[in-house]
Amino acid sequence: MIYYYCNEILTIVTILVRQHSINKAMKSRILVLGVVTFALLLGIQCSNPKAPAIAETPTRGDIRIMADASFQPLVDAEIFTFTSLYKYAHITPVYLPEKDLIAEFLKDSVKVIVSSWEPTEEQKKVLLDAQTILRSTTVAYDAIALVLNKENMDSLFTYQNVNDIFTGKLTEWKAINAASKLGKMVAVFDNEKSANIRYFKEEFKLENQLPSNFYSVNTNTEVIDYVSKNKNAIGLVSVNWIIDKEDSTSRSFADKIKIAAVSHRVLDAGSYFQPVQGSIYDKSYPFTRKINLISRESFSGLGSGFISWVAAEQGQRIVLKSGLVPATMPIRLIQIKK
Repeated sequence: MIYYYCNEILTIVTILVRQHSINKAMKSRILVLGVVTFALLLGIQCSNPKAPAIAETPTRGDIRIMADASFQPLVDAEIFTFTSLYKYAHITPVYLPEKDLIAEFLKDSVKVIVSSWEPTEEQKKVLLDAQTILRSTTVAYDAIALVLNKENMDSLFTYQNVNDIFTGKLTEWKAINAASKLGKMVAVFDNEKSANIRYFKEEFKLENQLPSNFYSVNTNTEVIDYVSKNKNAIGLVSVNWIIDKEDSTSRSFADKIKIAAVSHRVLDAGSYFQPVQGSIYDKSYPFTRKINLISRESFSGLGSGFISWVAAEQGQRIVLKSGLVPATMPIRLIQIKK
């Protein structure tokens, strides 16, 4: 509409100025009047709150996404870089335990989530009934680390040891090392609704309640803090929080605890692997999982643009730097012989 009025004003001014009967002083007044009127109309249009907003695109807009709290360090890094490159892109992350995150996603409270979740048949039916199509993109591979107090000398576990801890068959440190003086084992995890504990329940097919020596806190950082202060504790933490050596926060967490090594599920129980990039990549460390970006957007908006960027070269370099394994770009393993 503003362009229509401006064109009309310019046409009238041009006609009047061209009239030979109008003197120079009058022509100047007409020109000034035209310029002032144009400026007023432009100001009114800019201050009109009902003026149409700029449409959302893959690199422009203002959205909220939800992410599993286990993956916060990676998600924060990806959003920071993406929004620094695209100044009109605004993404606000909300971090929740997995159970709450999925509930919000299924009731359409958010269009994009970051999670290791894959929908069950029942959840697929709910989405199908709502005529919703999910697009899931795996962008990284993560692992769940077993963390120990710095003074705990028993940092090697067989896969069966870990199974026995979760099934309540192994509750004393003496079962790991007969010379241990640590007494009863205390297992700590981040949240009863978290993806970390859900992973182990599925891994070891646990249908009953966890053993009585298992305790939940609230966050991955609280797990690290508890383990650092209790010699007999063993904690479950997303490796995403403790593996990035270039991040000061990650380094401070890693300095407070010790990371256990675990044997392969089926191969030689005498070989132990920590959750580092090489053993996550080839799955010699047994407790690995995918990190998925899942969208229910019905158009190519900012959420879709962010997912495509994370899955492309720049986003995958951030995954690599964070100590996780990129899912969409090739990596090279280098074996160092001592």
